[in-house]
Amino acid sequence: MNKPLRFALLAGVVLSLCLSQARLHAQNLAMATLPDAPGVSPAGALPGQSTGPDNGQVQDGQQTKRILGIIPNFRAVSANTKLPPQSVKEKFITASQDSFDYSSFVLPSVLAGYSLGVNSVPEFHSGGAAYGRYYWHAFVDQTIENYAVEFIVPAIAHEDTRYYTLGNGGFLKRTKYSLERVVVTRSDSGKPTFNAGEVIGSGAAAGLSNLYYPQSQRTFGNTAQRWGLNIGIDAGTFVFKEFWPDINQAIFHNAK
Repeated sequence: MNKPLRFALLAGVVLSLCLSQARLHAQNLAMATLPDAPGVSPAGALPGQSTGPDNGQVQDGQQTKRILGIIPNFRAVSANTKLPPQSVKEKFITASQDSFDYSSFVLPSVLAGYSLGVNSVPEFHSGGAAYGRYYWHAFVDQTIENYAVEFIVPAIAHEDTRYYTLGNGGFLKRTKYSLERVVVTRSDSGKPTFNAGEVIGSGAAAGLSNLYYPQSQRTFGNTAQRWGLNIGIDAGTFVFKEFWPDINQAIFHNAK
């Protein structure tokens, strides 16, 4: 059996085993601090609109659909907001938005430029053709990871893929909360649960990438590195989402 197929099968086996265990560990993760569980918004309330007790007053932690008017922020939920359970269709839609939005081509271009600069895959050579190879690999990596993390695994594990802004407390508390979202998320019923979508989904995506990377890149170390990169980028994104409302308020005065 060739190495790409072994890695793909390994990713599938790990995915199946971990999903079966994720539900068993949910209660152990329940001690992690989360905002109130999502519920159905009152009639007339819009997604992201606060439904807290302040009777319509502007709340801290108000998210926008895009960051800086460009970067997709469709999964971020404003602080103190209660929403209905996320449907499988909604998970598919947000994964598609994050994969094919006009701004989704930016990160792969940056990663491709860096990889070209450090010659991370010698088989791609150099020059414009090499940049194209790096770019399509980075774009496919991103797309597979988005669907695995935001749709496929969460649909199986019954997880909510939205980021619920904490919006209160000090910098360290909120940073800790946002980083913890890598391993702790909400179930569709609103309870804390192991984030199988992030941990297992990104690992499975890294394993599947061995099907289209050159032979030299299909080692366990390189696969683990791509897995870590996927999680690291998402962790940084969670932190930025948490503090985006503060940045938006301070600099842009809640620009939409």
